[in-house]
Amino acid sequence: MTATLDSRSAVDLALVPGDVVRDEIAPARGPWSAVVAAGDVLTIVDLAGNQAVDTLIYAAEDHAVRYSAATTIAAQSSIVLTTGSVLRDSESEPLVTIVADEVGRHDTLGGACSQESNTLRYGHHTAHQHACVENFLAEGMRWGLGKADLVPNLNFFMNVPVDPDGALGIVDGLSAPGKRLALRADRDVLVLVSNCPQINNPCNGFDPTPVRMIVTSPAVAP
Repeated sequence: MTATLDSRSAVDLALVPGDVVRDEIAPARGPWSAVVAAGDVLTIVDLAGNQAVDTLIYAAEDHAVRYSAATTIAAQSSIVLTTGSVLRDSESEPLVTIVADEVGRHDTLGGACSQESNTLRYGHHTAHQHACVENFLAEGMRWGLGKADLVPNLNFFMNVPVDPDGALGIVDGLSAPGKRLALRADRDVLVLVSNCPQINNPCNGFDPTPVRMIVTSPAVAP
């Protein structure tokens, strides 16, 4: 699969209209990060479809305040994310809210691939392969983050069904080219992304592709 960059403008692609303050491409297999100010909205565009976007979220002013999968799942009584889901820290305070979603299901359980997990799951011949944990570490260094700051992440556009016996499956995603979701920052947040490089399972259709990251600042009515 070859990703074709959407020719529409950021204004047209943003799910929540407003002034465009950031319009960037997270490259296939690569990391991306930015601080999103309170009230601003990050629209993530799955350019080619079937791409997993591993994500961590921190309070911008205090990185010890960070996304908690356990608290988020408990607060919403659901293991999947969609419109209306509030991503919370360990004290159940909101960090971001999904305000629009064209896919309808995003993962909280699958975690991030690493060189170690690749060798365990797929064999030692994969030990050299770049993985999400390495992306998080490389990009996180720009913000003073280290391995101790990495917590269980969420995976936008990734489909991880739970079998009746409790086992997790990693299967083809439910997204398609141009599908989007939008996250409103409920406070100033640092968003840290690994645009997953995994080629050993179907989460990326075995072919990682770019995604587009658009931040808008919605107009405030007088």
